[in-house]
Amino acid sequence: MKTALIGLALATGLSPTTPPATPPPTPPGAGLTPAAVDAYLTRALDETGLPGLSAVVTRGDRVVHAAGYGHDSDGEPVTADTPMRVASVSKSFTAMAVMTLVDKGAVALDDPVAEHLPELRLADPRATRITVRHLLNQTSGLSDTTTDGDALKDAASLREYVGRLGTATLRADPGTRWEYCNANYNLAARLVEVVGGRSFGDYLRERVFGPLGMRSSAVSDREVRPADGYNSVFGLWRSRPELPAFLNGGGSGGVVTTAADMGRWLITQMGNGRRLVRPESLAAMHAPSEVHEYGMGWGVDDETGRLAHSGNLFTYTAVQIIVPATGYGFAVMTNSAALHDDTFDIATGLAELSEGGTPEPPGGDRQLFELVLGALTAAAAGLGVLGVLRSRRWASRRAGRPRWRAWARLVPVLLPVAVLAAYPGLISFLMNGRTVTWEQLTYFAVPLTITVTVAAAAGALTAGFRLARLRRGRGAHHAGDLR
Repeated sequence: MKTALIGLALATGLSPTTPPATPPPTPPGAGLTPAAVDAYLTRALDETGLPGLSAVVTRGDRVVHAAGYGHDSDGEPVTADTPMRVASVSKSFTAMAVMTLVDKGAVALDDPVAEHLPELRLADPRATRITVRHLLNQTSGLSDTTTDGDALKDAASLREYVGRLGTATLRADPGTRWEYCNANYNLAARLVEVVGGRSFGDYLRERVFGPLGMRSSAVSDREVRPADGYNSVFGLWRSRPELPAFLNGGGSGGVVTTAADMGRWLITQMGNGRRLVRPESLAAMHAPSEVHEYGMGWGVDDETGRLAHSGNLFTYTAVQIIVPATGYGFAVMTNSAALHDDTFDIATGLAELSEGGTPEPPGGDRQLFELVLGALTAAAAGLGVLGVLRSRRWASRRAGRPRWRAWARLVPVLLPVAVLAAYPGLISFLMNGRTVTWEQLTYFAVPLTITVTVAAAAGALTAGFRLARLRRGRGAHHAGDLR
């Protein structure tokens, strides 16, 4: 969703300013030091203006640095042990849970999912060909455009969630097309429940979090409770509770964890420390599918050799990156959400530092986007006031002319009204069909929402006053004819 909204902001034609140069990075081969990581993250917090962030850097089987910066919405300092929502980063945990069952022989990657989930009865006969591998690779054919998001969002359990998928169809034959869809990983979580014989949350705690020593992690915010996050409103951070959604117990985005725990997770993802699955299974999760560079809960970048996955909720953002060639792992989490996701920039900067590069300092993009939107909002309000004040003169110039010409001149003024009316649908279209509500658009998208609303109000007021003046003028003209 953020990508779509940022695209709208970029449509103004503005580009980010060039940031100042950074201090020289750690020389190649020397490795990142805790001091270098701390200096970079301290500067990142300052330049992004984020309320709080936590991060961890690992290399091989050790944690290089884990710490928190800033504060949470309760006024407490963020530390390496502060609970954070990691949203879609959760998908890599779900994939790991499935692979532990694969290694036990309880399920196979190429098993049809319907064989294990009898409640899965989609309105598309091709659904019987969806395999476990298809779910994890996001190649099942399920799509946000062919599932009913409204019916799924308030499901009380994974079993109920799967049952509500009954009206869904497939956008493509299984295994032929990649499309990111949360339903894939919620189905995978339900598979873990059925095959693993316990709730998804219990399975993760006993077979993933527990063995790794991730004692402050859970798949439900009822077990590990994070503080409310923040949204940026034209540069001002406002504390907000996370929107209710299918977060508790779901496999697509429900994990709550800490930077310290993420350090243990990154180490096992690099094949070190306590291993949860066979090396072959870990390699399968990190390998792209035959149709896309997405693995199983990880995106694969052939150009950089990095594997990454980001996560975006309405008040929290997160990202994880591992670099098999260097042995480094990175996780960055923030207790905020805005039009620009700074976590990916910060994590990428850390990766570049570890490779001896000179990353651009993160920060500035969010401020720039919101500055532009603020300026557009002020301009729209000003034009609206001016349009109202000049409505008498506008009407007098068109007195006696054909009505259709006057109406034609009102079309540009009313365009913002049309945009506002289509706003959720437009964002949904840019989101590839994912359901978007007005309430959601008042969270991290609120600066854009305010801009669109003010522009629509200005257009509506201008058009209304112009029509009123035009009718009044024509009424007076007709009264003069009668006299």
